[in-house]
Amino acid sequence: MRLAAKINQASEAPIAASRTRIAVTAREGVDVCDAGSAWLGEDRDMPAVSRVEDLREAVAEFVVTDLDLPFEPAALAVMRRSLDETGLVLLGEVHGVAQNPLIVRGLMGVLGITSIAVEWPIDLVQTVESFLRSGTLTDHPMLWLGDGRITAGHLRVFHSLRAAGPLVVTLFDPPIDAGTTVDETWSRRDEAMATRLLGSAAATVPTLVVAGNAHTETARSARGLPLGTHLAARRPGLRNIRIRYRAGGFYNFGSGRFHHMPWPRRRCGLYSARGGLLFALPHAYEAVVPHRADRALIEQT
Repeated sequence: MRLAAKINQASEAPIAASRTRIAVTAREGVDVCDAGSAWLGEDRDMPAVSRVEDLREAVAEFVVTDLDLPFEPAALAVMRRSLDETGLVLLGEVHGVAQNPLIVRGLMGVLGITSIAVEWPIDLVQTVESFLRSGTLTDHPMLWLGDGRITAGHLRVFHSLRAAGPLVVTLFDPPIDAGTTVDETWSRRDEAMATRLLGSAAATVPTLVVAGNAHTETARSARGLPLGTHLAARRPGLRNIRIRYRAGGFYNFGSGRFHHMPWPRRRCGLYSARGGLLFALPHAYEAVVPHRADRALIEQT
């Protein structure tokens, strides 16, 4: 069955803006702090795909659902204040986790916003917009980077949100000129991403900004000045949510595992801690990531 037909068969209600908890979907007997992993049940045997046909199939098969994880009222108030004062909220992720787009979906729903900006190459703007309109994914070399930013789940969730109502997706990762050192490239890239984002339509409406967690920090790091510092300098009051993965795996150029983190206080979902905002996911699953490790395969598309 064609991807567009499969997507159109799914009945997905718009996300309620008044939600203060992602709706319950956990299996009977599953603790609320384990429900973030109950939606999927098991890892896929092959988290990476290298053919566009396989990627289309993975997009169609991704289960768009709610995670049964709570939102602390005080943390929600901080998020809303960031939106009111700056128009933006940052979300820092580890790329390549299957539940990342479901967390995005839940946060957009509880905030009642319809604009998201993601750390995807700007070369994909037309490809992504065409997919959101038609449900048919066309091939493009930049889909296959394999670092986990782009996953089958993100594509499925974005399409479902567009089908349910207005959705603006902004891509803000511009190309960087060759000839610089790694450190210079990292800092210049983050500055370029901030410039691109602040010059886009996303800067004029309430927007959730999603990037790797090294980029969303709002203070200088050992690598240099992250995206978040540039945005916070222009938008004082900007706040950052960091996803904390208690256990499980991710796909970033290959399969990786999170070291299990002890829970002195069993907390999950969105909450405030030490002056910051955290979203604790009990168990992470590897995402289905488009990845062509052989450069020649990318260039053939």
